Amino acid sequence: MTDPMNTQPDIQVSVRELFGIDSDLKVPAFSWRDEYVPEIDEAYRFNPDVTLAILAGFTRNRRVMIQGLHGTGKSTHIEQVAARLNWPCMRVNLDGHISRLDLVGKDAIVIRDGLQVTEFQEGIVPWSLQRPVALIFDEYDAGRPDVMFVIQRILERDGHFTLLDQNRVIHPHPHFRLFATANTVGLGNLSGLYHGSQVLNHAQMDRWNIVAKLDYLPHEEEEAIVLGRVPSKDTEKGRALIASMVAVANLTRQGFAAGDLSTLMSPRTVITWAENCEIFRNPALAFRLSFLNKCDEAERPLVAEYYQRCFGEELDESWMWEASPS
Repeated sequence: MTDPMNTQPDIQVSVRELFGIDSDLKVPAFSWRDEYVPEIDEAYRFNPDVTLAILAGFTRNRRVMIQGLHGTGKSTHIEQVAARLNWPCMRVNLDGHISRLDLVGKDAIVIRDGLQVTEFQEGIVPWSLQRPVALIFDEYDAGRPDVMFVIQRILERDGHFTLLDQNRVIHPHPHFRLFATANTVGLGNLSGLYHGSQVLNHAQMDRWNIVAKLDYLPHEEEEAIVLGRVPSKDTEKGRALIASMVAVANLTRQGFAAGDLSTLMSPRTVITWAENCEIFRNPALAFRLSFLNKCDEAERPLVAEYYQRCFGEELDESWMWEASPS
């Protein structure tokens, strides 16, 4: 972007044509790509409701948060929408190492004309605010309180950002967009799955205009995603194998919902399992290395039963072996 303040979307695209969603919505987009535009993943499957929520963010400058369990593709969903709009995109993971200075900026020593000088270097927030960039805050519910209050002001629709070190007020670019992803909705680690999640300030949560929930995909669509990631399995035998894998994953999710398991298989884990099958050429061994060894030892017989139901094969962890006489 040679002149970011004057850069803006120059075309309108049809949601129906671009995403296959039954909507007459037209969305602003760029006719060219730059280095900050994500690569298009042809295998990605879009959730229609969540896609429309994200598109509302791009079209109407809504602040959009995507909430859902791990592995549902929350951040990727935003990135893939941006990729198809040719919209520059930046992701920031709000882990414990991200500080206020990383977001705002700090003084740094640089070399100018062979001399060392101190100058202010903008952080990711002021840099993004001045450009037509979609800024995504990942793991939003894991951010430290001092970091979160930096974000609070820009959550306003016309949220100006004050750089105290520069005595300067930054006005957001008209096509700056803000998104976030979270495993919880700011209420803390209620399920026990997400240690480190914070209880978020309700005044800040109230500033998010749209909160969309992204669930795991239907069985057939999840199979299509796994096949897209591991195309070597796109044979009759391979498709049957993937179908059984997704069936095991669905059983773990039902077991988690019923309180029988303390963990579950995400689509990411299923993809990892399929990839490991290519390495080890043994679905049972790949399953053990990809997921079973992550489970609580007391729960492994139940997970082994799920595997037996879908594959017709007993694992060493099965309670049938434990119950058999020595």
